[in-house]
Amino acid sequence: MTRPRTPFEDAAPSRQIAERLVQRSPQDLVFVMRFLGESQLLLYDHFRRFVAEELAQRGATRDRHPLLQLFIDAHANELREFVFTGVSLARQFRLPEIETLTGDAETMMRIDIWDALAGHVEMAQWRFLQQADGLPAQLDQMEAARAAGNGPR
Repeated sequence: MTRPRTPFEDAAPSRQIAERLVQRSPQDLVFVMRFLGESQLLLYDHFRRFVAEELAQRGATRDRHPLLQLFIDAHANELREFVFTGVSLARQFRLPEIETLTGDAETMMRIDIWDALAGHVEMAQWRFLQQADGLPAQLDQMEAARAAGNGPR
């Protein structure tokens, strides 16, 4: 007995994988919040002041430590990302919720997602193929360097 064919079986591999991913989207696709624009700067500046003030209270000032600003900036960035990532993970929306919220009864969003996935898969494959001819030589060079003791083991 033969299995019925789906319309995507004869399609390009990028279309086939896009179809498989969209089929899994009710379980696997999550929409998350992302803060953009001035919100990024506002929270970053808040943490820069916070870190600088806390370090100053403990005797670590820019006068005593010339590279302190780099430390402050790095930690402010890390703290900002911690906050925004935590908020994003705390409230996620699944595809059926988004479809309900937007009134997408015809699941047009899934079609748009499928199209975007297929297009990006094709673009990723194309970008890889632009470099593929040179990869064997690069791998040979890496292997030679490793054998000579000049590379990772």
